Amino acid sequence: MKVGLVYKKLLASSVLATTLLLVTISSAQVYANNAIESVRLWSAPTSTRVVFDLKDKPDYSFFSLRSPNRLVIDFNDSGSQVSFKNLTKSDHRVKKVRTSTPKNKASKRVVLELGDTYKLVVFPLAPTGQYGHRLVVELHDTVQAKQAIKSKTVDDNRDVVVAIVAGHGGDDPGSIGYAGSYEKHVTLAIAKKLAAQLNAKSGFKAVLIRTGDYFVRHERKPRMARENRADLLISIHADAFTSSKPNGASVLVQSARRANSEFTKVIANRERESQLLGGAGEIIKNTQDDNLAVILADMTKEFTTQSSYVFASEALSELKKVTKLHKTKPVGLSLAVLTAQDIPSVLIETGFISNPKDEKNLNSPTHQKKLAVAITNAILNYFNQYPPKGTLISATSSLTHRVKRGESLSIIAQKYRVTIKSIKKANNLRTNAIKIGQVLTIPKR
Repeated sequence: MKVGLVYKKLLASSVLATTLLLVTISSAQVYANNAIESVRLWSAPTSTRVVFDLKDKPDYSFFSLRSPNRLVIDFNDSGSQVSFKNLTKSDHRVKKVRTSTPKNKASKRVVLELGDTYKLVVFPLAPTGQYGHRLVVELHDTVQAKQAIKSKTVDDNRDVVVAIVAGHGGDDPGSIGYAGSYEKHVTLAIAKKLAAQLNAKSGFKAVLIRTGDYFVRHERKPRMARENRADLLISIHADAFTSSKPNGASVLVQSARRANSEFTKVIANRERESQLLGGAGEIIKNTQDDNLAVILADMTKEFTTQSSYVFASEALSELKKVTKLHKTKPVGLSLAVLTAQDIPSVLIETGFISNPKDEKNLNSPTHQKKLAVAITNAILNYFNQYPPKGTLISATSSLTHRVKRGESLSIIAQKYRVTIKSIKKANNLRTNAIKIGQVLTIPKR
């Protein structure tokens, strides 16, 4: 009887211990159901991005604290074994990332100790490419060099400014090549070479929108170009396809549908968005005449659209000298980086990174320089024909044109946006007759 009682007590204890063990294991599995698998930080000149890689779709909440400045993020139903040490070593906005006491046993609390107050953006990202579920935290400087967005006022003999956007960056690698190279590295290398080529030319200044391996949000790119009073925006990319066969370069412009959609948004909020409409912005903002506002804004949009197409055609003419073309004419697509209403903008696909031969070329410094020289020549050709008012090139350039087969005075006048009468006067022509090979002086507009 006593032996049986002892056995029953031991059995009960064993069952209880097993039950507690199972509960503990089950609880641990629940708590770590959506574990933080890794954390990455990217520093940019005016912002910092922190990315939390998660096992599943993030379930989170956050709040800010002052004195000292902190951002507190609660990851629900989450656990983590990730170390935050040395994460913020080279960043001045995020001083430290650490854990804190969670609001409950099934959550994980992460604290970002900040160096100042910043404009905060927190959002989830769905899986794409090599990345799974992510939670992104962006900290933007509230005062960016105290630069107000200005309309393009005229300075005597100023430089022509070209904004150069290296596509992708940071935790967005872009397309991944046949041999594993990243688009973000290729685009930055070409962009830097293009900037160097352009800065070596008198009367031109290149502005790199991205100077390192970090991400710039699409809507920021045209705004940063405008802050630098750019006369042209060029976004550098490398194409990709599911097959390794397609190759060659293309030049893209904004689709008519997207351009009209952006135009409608600007007009609807013209008091707030007048800076997006160039020199006519203040008139468009302040006029009580809605029809006048629409007419002026539409003229700005149409000029930008036409100028973008003209430059895109010029770029293709130069690129075909150094690489194969995938498309021989400009292609219209809906692209967030080309939304500026007042800055001619194009996106250049420098080749297919998914094609073995193109990928090898795109990673070659020699080929990168050839592409940069070709694009630079296109920029010089374009602005020699259409120099912006108040620029050095406008004050000093003297244009000539060699007549080609099939050209007439009417075609040449339209090309340079001048009148037939002014060409005849500049060249002492009494009739409209011209000869192939004849060199004509093109008067300034």
